[in-house]
Amino acid sequence: MSKLSNINGTNILFFFTIIFFMMSFHQKMNASTKVDIESETAILIDGTTNEILWEKDSEKKMYPASVTKMITAIVAIEEGNLHDVVTTSEDVMDVIGTRVYLLPGEEVSMLKLIQGLMINSGNDAGLAIAEHMDGSEEAFAKRMNRFVREEIGVTNSNFTNPHGLFDEEHYTTAHDLALITQYAMENDTFREIVQTKEMEWIGEGWETTIYNHNRMLWEYEGVTGVKNGFVQRSGFTLSTAVERDDTELIAVTLNAPTSQASYHDMKMLFDYGFDTYKTHTLSEEKQFQDETGQKYELLSDISFVTKQEERIEYEVTSKGMLQVRGEGGRLIKEVQLEPHHKETKVVPLVEQPTEQGFIQWLLQFFPLFVNKLPN
Repeated sequence: MSKLSNINGTNILFFFTIIFFMMSFHQKMNASTKVDIESETAILIDGTTNEILWEKDSEKKMYPASVTKMITAIVAIEEGNLHDVVTTSEDVMDVIGTRVYLLPGEEVSMLKLIQGLMINSGNDAGLAIAEHMDGSEEAFAKRMNRFVREEIGVTNSNFTNPHGLFDEEHYTTAHDLALITQYAMENDTFREIVQTKEMEWIGEGWETTIYNHNRMLWEYEGVTGVKNGFVQRSGFTLSTAVERDDTELIAVTLNAPTSQASYHDMKMLFDYGFDTYKTHTLSEEKQFQDETGQKYELLSDISFVTKQEERIEYEVTSKGMLQVRGEGGRLIKEVQLEPHHKETKVVPLVEQPTEQGFIQWLLQFFPLFVNKLPN
């Protein structure tokens, strides 16, 4: 009997020793996600709610380089005609930097120009789009500025060209670019183009396979786009969207000292974001009830962000106001509900974390471990 007790005690002690070391390892891994980047400015936002999850000088005026092309592309998609046949001007020969080698008088569809702009970062494609839509780069830049102000709501940016070649008056902020990215990624055509890894390019002056310049598409799980850039005065710039499960995050880094630093910073931001946060969405058919039993429903879908394992509570006030609260009673979201009389499933007032905590996950194996002991 004493021998069996000694075996049980030894094995139980061994089990909890394993727990201790795994806890230490888990904590070290969490600590490794601390964000310490080289880029001059940066931001990480939730792609559904636009909530800022992390930022570094995100309102500072910066030069975006080729990340500018996101605006050119979404303007062309939403205000142009993808089926238009664009005839290029003599000016395409004078564009410097990365190109798709358009020739004067070449006829190219608007869609193909946008693909060349975003996949191969073709500056000449940006010029051709601008001249086709508004006659000149200058006129198109005015359209770009109007678009980002009126359609997206950003106010700290000014663009003077469609490709991002350096100009003192061509500037933006990390926060503005994140909002622009979020807006553009809601467009299915834009989204499809920016996640294209390669494409056969057949033009009058160039026939080749073009490859997306954004290395994040190959190097990080769940990347859905969007654009990298570089000119000497801008440093290395990058905007990226990543989707995992029900969460999409968007990050922007500006003026990294090297290309390697730019991508390293971006991966660090997403590691931190997905380790720490989770997006929740409640659909409009969800139903709640107050303490009197009165049932309510949402007028539209709502989304909010919590920590990964945060416990959520829903409270309905006497006036039909839904309050979403996190740990410690923290108010996360407040929205007016509509009285409802149909019988549908009622959302529980307390929502447990959808992912187990580390210790809870580990302890679930304890009974199995004990059952394996000799008897």
